[in-house]
Amino acid sequence: MPDGPVSHEAGPFCVEITGSKRRYSRYMNTTVVVDVRPVEETDADSLGRVHAACWHETYDHLLTAAALSKLRPERLAAMWHGITARGAQYRQVVALVDGEIIGFAGSAPTHDEDQPAGTRELTVMYLLKAYQGTGAGQRMFDAVVEPGHSILWVAADNPRAHAFYARNGYAPDGHEKVEEVLGEQLHEVRLVR
Repeated sequence: MPDGPVSHEAGPFCVEITGSKRRYSRYMNTTVVVDVRPVEETDADSLGRVHAACWHETYDHLLTAAALSKLRPERLAAMWHGITARGAQYRQVVALVDGEIIGFAGSAPTHDEDQPAGTRELTVMYLLKAYQGTGAGQRMFDAVVEPGHSILWVAADNPRAHAFYARNGYAPDGHEKVEEVLGEQLHEVRLVR
């Protein structure tokens, strides 16, 4: 979290963050107000664009430019239309600044068969790089993951994400898998708390 003041005055899912010169110079003399709310059907097009942008920012060192060039915001938007229609057991939120989506997160019951019944999994969490370190990621995380046991899968070579999850009590449990992503292989590890 930034050294500056944090306020929850604008509602239960709003945080006002003022960055400090010392650690967050890109936010120096600025105030960022981040709202977090449930995903709505009308968010799908914006989510498609932000999803594609986040993948470029997150995976540019893990996937080739050729693979990343296959990302199509309109295809991701179509996927989001389906996600917004899921039931209440799926928690999906967006983070917004000035009404524009800057990130999203979601959780659901896990499909990992070795986990106890009722275990939740953080299934997705992305935040545009310009807003990382503002507290927006933590707000999204807190909105979709309850305290206690849960799991998530994350790219093995994603140190920023690993640090974030470690701060939230997660640790690797030794399970690994290779997922096909845009026609390429992505090594993932499972984290649990």
